Amino acid sequence: MSTDATSVLMFSNSPLARPSQKKPSAKFLSIRRISSPAAMADQEEDFSQLPLPDRFAHKNWKVRKEGYEAAAKQFELTPDESDPTFRPFLQDPGLWKSAAGDSNVAAQQEGLAALCAFLKYGGQQAAVKSRNYTLQSIYEKGLSSTRAQTKASALEALLLYVELDKSEPVIEELLPALSHKQPKVIAATLNAVTAIYHNFGVKIVEPKPVLKALPKVFGHADKNVRAEAQNLTVELYRWLKEAMKPVFWGELKPVQQQDLEKLFEKVKEEPAPKQERLTRSQQAARASAPAAPAGGYAADEDAAAEEEEEVEVDAFDLAEPVDVHSKIPANFYELVGSTKWKERKEALDALFNDLNTPRIKEAPFDELVRTFAKCMKDANIAVVTVAANCVEKLALGLKRGFARYRSTIMSPMMERFKEKKQSVADALGAALDAVFASTSLSDCLEETLGFLPNKNPNVKAETIKFLVRCLRNTRDVPSKAEQKLIADAATKLLTESTEAIRSGGAEILGTLMKIIGERAMNPYLDGLDDIRKVKIKEFFDTAEVKAKEKPKAAPPPPKAVSAAGKKPALGAKKPVAKKTAPAPALSEDPAPLQPRPTAKALPKPGVVGRPGSGQPSALKLGGLKKPAAGPSSSGYGTPSRRVISPPMSTDDEEVAAPSPSKFGMGRGGLAGRPLSRPAAAPLSPPMAPPVSNGLSAIERAGLEELRAEKERLTVLSDGLRSSNAKLTAEISELQNQNAQLIEDHTRDVLQIKAKETQLVRARGEIDVLKAEVESVRKESERYKREVSRLGRESIGREREDVMRGRNDDGNEGGVIYEDATVHRYPANGNTSRPTSSNLQRTGSTASSQSSRAPTSRPRPQSGYTLSPTEEKENGGLNPLAARRKISPPVANMANGSGQSSPQRPTFASREASESGSTGSREPRAEENWKRAAEVTSQLKARIEAMKARQGLTRH
Repeated sequence: MSTDATSVLMFSNSPLARPSQKKPSAKFLSIRRISSPAAMADQEEDFSQLPLPDRFAHKNWKVRKEGYEAAAKQFELTPDESDPTFRPFLQDPGLWKSAAGDSNVAAQQEGLAALCAFLKYGGQQAAVKSRNYTLQSIYEKGLSSTRAQTKASALEALLLYVELDKSEPVIEELLPALSHKQPKVIAATLNAVTAIYHNFGVKIVEPKPVLKALPKVFGHADKNVRAEAQNLTVELYRWLKEAMKPVFWGELKPVQQQDLEKLFEKVKEEPAPKQERLTRSQQAARASAPAAPAGGYAADEDAAAEEEEEVEVDAFDLAEPVDVHSKIPANFYELVGSTKWKERKEALDALFNDLNTPRIKEAPFDELVRTFAKCMKDANIAVVTVAANCVEKLALGLKRGFARYRSTIMSPMMERFKEKKQSVADALGAALDAVFASTSLSDCLEETLGFLPNKNPNVKAETIKFLVRCLRNTRDVPSKAEQKLIADAATKLLTESTEAIRSGGAEILGTLMKIIGERAMNPYLDGLDDIRKVKIKEFFDTAEVKAKEKPKAAPPPPKAVSAAGKKPALGAKKPVAKKTAPAPALSEDPAPLQPRPTAKALPKPGVVGRPGSGQPSALKLGGLKKPAAGPSSSGYGTPSRRVISPPMSTDDEEVAAPSPSKFGMGRGGLAGRPLSRPAAAPLSPPMAPPVSNGLSAIERAGLEELRAEKERLTVLSDGLRSSNAKLTAEISELQNQNAQLIEDHTRDVLQIKAKETQLVRARGEIDVLKAEVESVRKESERYKREVSRLGRESIGREREDVMRGRNDDGNEGGVIYEDATVHRYPANGNTSRPTSSNLQRTGSTASSQSSRAPTSRPRPQSGYTLSPTEEKENGGLNPLAARRKISPPVANMANGSGQSSPQRPTFASREASESGSTGSREPRAEENWKRAAEVTSQLKARIEAMKARQGLTRH
């Protein structure tokens, strides 16, 4: 029943029609009459006669469903993509929009099946025309359908779109679905994208747009969406591994990262993924490839291996380029050239943080690379390490764009391999690996081999390691010349005295053998002993390389027919060109040649032609006419003409003459030649061998000349090669000597600079010490003056005490005047007069003192002080007693001159006065000397402290 009839019946039974209670009109009755079952049957029968586009747009879902089924059957029966059946749908591709998103689920199922048939049999044109109309309907209604068959057909349609044309338009249309308001549409779309990558891989489908959209779906509120996003991420990890993390990993939550890491661990144990579904272009290429009967399977395996290797994706391919050149500070080059190594290192550290990005935008980095090359010669290894790290990041960020800077930075880095610290060698090796990744083996080979003969063992060992890594990672097989250079350099290393160097040479040879094969390597191993060959074989078994020499397939054998037809033609090419002219002359005038078979000289040409290819039989059958026609027809008569031509001449000059000149002499010359020259027969046997070879005498002579020229050039080439090898060896030796001299010169210069620096420092220390010694000397003089001043004060006080004591004694004792001399007696009551002997001795003493007094000079006051060493020399005696022993008479000191006083006491009176005043003088003198000793000890302590400080400053 149609939709209109149904609406009429519903209207007739509705409450709106009841109140009128009027008789239905004729029009209404006619509508109901049309809606009868018989009329409906007639109408359904007419639907099959409608064109398919009309049935696709029909209002009845059953008609549309039948139209979809009929279209699918017709598409399957088409012979090719240009069949007229596809034309209406190519002209109006909007029909597939309604078919893919039909409102009726049953019709939609058949509509998607018809779309799959249309794409499958319609080819690329069908996909391109209908893609923009169907993709939205597919992900909105097809992928999220509750019917399994509908979902399968929708997914198959997406896969067909990718298979037939490009994947980029499909992914671009599907990405907006990830922002749909219905979570089930987002989850279904993510599932479809996962299936696309699973079938075609990242080589066909670009992963970068999807990776950028992952953080958004991971933050969705629906758990089904997050689960499908997790599945998609795991599928991408199967293909990309760790290279995809820099794109989106930092935007995920830590919990999500942990969950993904657990899933990644399971993926790591699985084998490498392979493309399960080929595109139409790949299918066509495989179908058009020539089948190899013997090595076809090996070729397929090699092609598959190449495809697997090409699938490897680097983070560089997924990242967006970053402009690093604009981030370089304005004072960067000034800081790198600073005299302080910390400033240089800090500048390079800041630059390393900017260079640490997966992809760097192209810019002029020439000055920066030259700066890195200068840093390789820095005396501080920390600066060298950071500079090497910067080179590595710059090379990895630029990839092929770094190739033009290779010659600037590679040699300085390899020269720095002389550093013994392993961390520096590791940083330089990583930087060189990055440089090699941006270039090729051919670009780096010359400089690498140049450092193998280096005298520094560290340079040699690290260069060997770098060359082995290059051979393992290169994808290009070295050329024959490069193979010989590598093998020769490695063979020389086998004779080194160090075991590590010998093993490195064997490893180079083993890795090279893995690339080019054992058979190609045999010429380079001749002359080696069995022990070394075994070592090379061990490295050959364990080596893993990415490039392998592929043996060239043998050309197919030529067909028998073509070989039979072409070879004689090629051999008869030159003779035919020479002897086509005489053939018409023989055929035009056969009359003079008629009597020739009856001539007596006929057997001579026959004898000449016997070693040939059948010329005598040709003469018997009909003279020369029949074989003359041979070259123009089939080409088989040409060898017979060669047999006849040599005996016509007697020397090499006649043979060298062209054949047309022989036959151009007329009939008489041709007929009379055998009779007039009977001596031609004996010369024929020597000419037989060149006839059999198909070469004339001049050609043979030319061949001999060419052979002689070839031998001469071979000898000359060998001589030049040997001289070139000698010169190359001399150049290498001179380069090594030059490098050693440069290294020695650099070392001497550095030592001289170090000594100069030490000398400058020592001079500076000497100046400082001189200033300190001068200050100590001045301080010591000041202390000495202070001690002298204290000593003088104490002596003055003692002198006053002594004088005061003498005055007291003089008042108490009696004075005896005798001979104008005053004698003092002690105040102890002893009034006895001295004896005559005592008086005589006293008088003589006084007279001697008076006679010496005018001539003696007064002792300076500073001489009365005693140093601590003098105290020790006095044996610890009383300082006052010691002073009295060495001091001059007190009377003279008191007067301040060497003259004696008018009343000079005698020796007895002086002893009496001193003994009388000892009790009052000793306490004060002892106190003064104690004070002087304390001051002296303090000065000693200060001097010792200053000396200790000076010693610490020197160290």
